[in-house]
Amino acid sequence: MIVKLNKKRIKDKIYACWLGKNIGGTMGAPYESVRHMLNISGFNSPKGEPLPNDDLDLQLVWLCAAEDLGLNNINSLTLGEYWLKAVTPHWNEYGVAKANMMSGIVPPMSGEYNNEQWKKSNGAWIRSEVWACLAPGFPDIAIKYAYSDAAVDHGVSEGTYAEMFTATLESAAFIENDIRELIEIGLSKIPPDCRIAKSVKLAEKAYDDGKTLKEAREILVEDSRDLGWFQAPCNIGFVILGLLYGEGDFKKSVISAINCGDDTDCTGATVGSIMGILKGTDGIDKELREYVGDKIITCSVALPNLSYNECPKTCTELTDRIMRLIPAAFLSNKYFNLVVPQDGLYLLEMYDFEFTDGEEEFDKRHIESLKTDIVAKRIYNRTGMAYDAHTTAIEARAEFKGSPEIMVNGEIEVKLAFYPLTHQTQNLYFKFHLPEGWTVEGPHGMILDRTAYNWDGVTVKIKAGEKVERINRITAEIWGDLHAERVYLPITVLG
Repeated sequence: MIVKLNKKRIKDKIYACWLGKNIGGTMGAPYESVRHMLNISGFNSPKGEPLPNDDLDLQLVWLCAAEDLGLNNINSLTLGEYWLKAVTPHWNEYGVAKANMMSGIVPPMSGEYNNEQWKKSNGAWIRSEVWACLAPGFPDIAIKYAYSDAAVDHGVSEGTYAEMFTATLESAAFIENDIRELIEIGLSKIPPDCRIAKSVKLAEKAYDDGKTLKEAREILVEDSRDLGWFQAPCNIGFVILGLLYGEGDFKKSVISAINCGDDTDCTGATVGSIMGILKGTDGIDKELREYVGDKIITCSVALPNLSYNECPKTCTELTDRIMRLIPAAFLSNKYFNLVVPQDGLYLLEMYDFEFTDGEEEFDKRHIESLKTDIVAKRIYNRTGMAYDAHTTAIEARAEFKGSPEIMVNGEIEVKLAFYPLTHQTQNLYFKFHLPEGWTVEGPHGMILDRTAYNWDGVTVKIKAGEKVERINRITAEIWGDLHAERVYLPITVLG
């Protein structure tokens, strides 16, 4: 299947995305944490100086990671390394995740363990644009990377669903202009019963019922009262209110979101980026473009600690560097997307990609696949209390049946779960490398059926001995009878 994207149009939309991000973040930053309805009409900061924002900063780190490592090597573990070396804040979920990783608790468990207060918060969905811009028009590619990103500090939770939702909206906005249709596409990529989906639907209903912006905002605040402030469900709802009540106007959309209060730099920045993709540079008011300018000011990164690259200094440079990576993103994921043929069957199909100066080409089946949930379910139907590893043949996970903690002579249950990456049914075998005096009870092998298209696995019991350290490291060695590669799955258990 051939995909042709008009290079000039895509580049303009990507630039408008980052320009809109800077505008919305700068306009909303002075009001961050306000817990009442606002009535702003524009900027409250000096002209010509965009305000720094971690919403944008962290995405510059992800860009450098993709340039350093290649997109085939972008996953939660590699992004976790960039967190530790290049991201400076230690607040909220950022700090919890970094503390966990420094104790050997790697993603996605780094975003779950001891993180009940913050894993539903806003730290992930505010940094989804880079993945959407790398996969314009292909949300299933965007959410693959969005999950890898969000899982580091949000595990598998509302915070992660929120980033999958915004990445979907932003990616799909490159080829779909109707906001209500974009919202439906976004909802198709997250669990239908999650709190993010509930807030989105409440926002839509309030708008359809003719509620004022203030009335709609109060509905969302009341529904999220049990979660508290600075949490993703309510603030994602504010983003939707901005998109709906803005009625297609860039400035009105951004201000509508900001006026709802709470995490105003995040809601304003995300609405700005979505509207930028939808409208392009010419769709952003000239006065707003001139007020913020092209510069990017950072406050949350120390990239020289790890990357060979420097952060982009302007939206123009950021756009150019992403444009260079887009062909690699498609090449790395050419088998990833699922399309829906006319007979309703799901088929995995290879995509060939090229930029063009002429007409764009999208296969009808790709447009139909925008709302399919097969890829999304594989991502979100998992637990965050897990460790991951993979080869070219299988993905492997160690899923805990509870907390990853153990007492002297105690035991914990761990499920070894697998997803096939080849077209062959194969026998898998396990061997555990344990601390002295520890034992494992359970199967030492299984058959992995290629036709399952789902996670499959077995449960084992790990029993501690007389000696339990603060940090106890176990390795599950996994191999199949059809492949030379072995998976070495690290399992950290806390004493």
